[in-house]
Amino acid sequence: MAFDLDQAVAKVEERLANTEETTAWPVLIMLCGLPATGKSYLARRLVERMPFVIVETDFVRKTLFPTPTYSAQESGLVHRVCHALMEKLLRRGARVVFDATNLAEFHREKVYRLARSAAAKLVIVQTVAPEAVVRERLEKRKVARDPDDISDATWAIYKRMASDQQPIGHPHLIIDTSGDLEEAVNKILRMA
Repeated sequence: MAFDLDQAVAKVEERLANTEETTAWPVLIMLCGLPATGKSYLARRLVERMPFVIVETDFVRKTLFPTPTYSAQESGLVHRVCHALMEKLLRRGARVVFDATNLAEFHREKVYRLARSAAAKLVIVQTVAPEAVVRERLEKRKVARDPDDISDATWAIYKRMASDQQPIGHPHLIIDTSGDLEEAVNKILRMA
């Protein structure tokens, strides 16, 4: 299935919530972390407290590709759509949460530049959780999937991605999502 970038952005944007909410000071919260470390859960907790638009790679992928292959070409389009959509939203004054693994500094650099060019406040949050908690979360996905959880990640994918994770080259928060997130959500919102 071939997509023009503008068509793909429009297709995803029509399915997003809070896109009309704007502010004089756009904010971009970039979530980084391995699968099942609580990025999407944290994003939803943030939206409960403040109107953010969540741009989630899993959602974008499933919107554009109902049966994803995870090919390099498909992943490239997913990220181009996410970046174009975030830029469009930020330039309108939206508050955006970018929910993606963002494991490689090369990919994060694109987001840093995007935030700068849109004059958006950038808050970088790395989610972590003990491996035992991650494994339990991934096992639960097999049995009783949360309807808000659309990730296809498995334990094998987690282990492979863990070896590819690169240090974050900018100041960032590290949030352990294995416990209560109320304090973490408050801290992130204060920074935003």
